[in-house]
Amino acid sequence: MPGRSVTTAEDKEEAIERWLKETAGIPDKLLARLRREGGVQWRGDRLRLALFPPREPGIEPVWHELEVLHEDDFCLVVHKPAGMAVHPDGSGNGVTLDHAVAAHYAASGESCAVRHIHRLDKETTGPVLYAKNEFAQAVLDEAMRAKAISRWYAAIVRGAVPRSLTVIDLPIGRDRHHAARRRVSPGGQQAVTRIVGSEVWQGASLVKIELETGRTHQIRVHLSHVGHPLYGDALYGGPVAPAVKGSRPLLRQALHGEFLRFAHPWTGEALEIADPWPEDMLRLRNALGG
Repeated sequence: MPGRSVTTAEDKEEAIERWLKETAGIPDKLLARLRREGGVQWRGDRLRLALFPPREPGIEPVWHELEVLHEDDFCLVVHKPAGMAVHPDGSGNGVTLDHAVAAHYAASGESCAVRHIHRLDKETTGPVLYAKNEFAQAVLDEAMRAKAISRWYAAIVRGAVPRSLTVIDLPIGRDRHHAARRRVSPGGQQAVTRIVGSEVWQGASLVKIELETGRTHQIRVHLSHVGHPLYGDALYGGPVAPAVKGSRPLLRQALHGEFLRFAHPWTGEALEIADPWPEDMLRLRNALGG
């Protein structure tokens, strides 16, 4: 209900378009589609928008246990477990988070395209944000570009991280000697990692991180470069997790997304979605005396 800005206007169509752009923040491309498909209607003092047209998922729904951290009509946040990619890599192997989200929508009776807003490495755990319609995708994509979506991580690394280490601002590029690796490179893309807290243990540290950019393997590359590789990260020289009762508490890099902060795409409400530590990170912390 836009109120007097539309009801008292001489040209209601112009007032509606201005309200949709300036107040509701509808992107021009989406507004053009709504107009074309009859998705904008004015009745009495109410404005109706067809923001939830049925859409195909765009990926085959495959059932997999899914931990939902937050869900409403516009967005979905789910926990990504270790060993699961966010989206298919073309090999056709394995269930991805996108497959599981498609199955979640199908089980809920929702006809939504699967639209992830950001990604995590296959072995990194944490929350992943999805948009449930085109409007939410446009707003959240722009928020990512504007660095308005905060992603906070917990990493367990080798050595005592000094309190003076607060920002790692080093460009990252491909490693021409190893197809899977990235490295700090003067010709690479800008990459900024902020250290927002740390706790020193015996020969190891817990580091709390906020990403300002989101380059591939960014946290792993940056911390390894400054001499503090992640536990379990063999690709970047990380130490092996110590054995406890004959078994390793963690068989991947010790990196977990703790929470996301973002503004709700429709209401603008500030949301903070937390994702508790997985069991393997908790076991490693205990093994290292944290």
